[in-house]
Amino acid sequence: MKTTQLLHRLVPALAASALLAYGSMTAAQAAAPVTRVRATIDKVNADNLEVSARGGKKMTLKLAPDLTLFSVSHAAIGDIKSDSFIGTAAVPLPDGSLKALEVHVFPAGMKVGEGHYAWDLGKNSSMTNGTVGDVVVTSGRTITVKYPDGEKKIVVPADVPIVSLNKGDRSLLVPGAHGVFFVGKGADGSDVVGRATVGVNGVVPPM
Repeated sequence: MKTTQLLHRLVPALAASALLAYGSMTAAQAAAPVTRVRATIDKVNADNLEVSARGGKKMTLKLAPDLTLFSVSHAAIGDIKSDSFIGTAAVPLPDGSLKALEVHVFPAGMKVGEGHYAWDLGKNSSMTNGTVGDVVVTSGRTITVKYPDGEKKIVVPADVPIVSLNKGDRSLLVPGAHGVFFVGKGADGSDVVGRATVGVNGVVPPM
């Protein structure tokens, strides 16, 4: 086989292999896990935060250019109404219902993370984000949360923190503020924050 003929066959094959490898790498990066870092802000710089995570670990978190921020403030059971969109970290009860560890109420018209899935707030904990159906306060603070694949009955004990979320901006990022930072790995191996919920007026995000 002539050299030119060999090259004509070899170059497209190499290009296809490179494209496949690049596609696999991109898919792997897209599927990279996101870690929830619960921390207090120590110092704010132009493009990163220095924080103290739970347990005292010091970390530097790079801020993504498209960073999404939510403020977290105190709320009450009365703020949870039928058709409210909420999230709740919870643990299972023997009767199949869930016992809330916290409840956060989203702004009207906002739906984030809808569904029911595992969470890392405690052993066997889960997160349920959905639309509130029934709300029973007089006989034990029980709510029904509906999402596309089903619904969950949630029991909300009296001592469980309830907070409201609202859209925020980088003015939330001040030393002393407590936050939950959703962190992924940057191309250079740095910890990059793409989304964060940050407490105002000393509130510690309970989720």
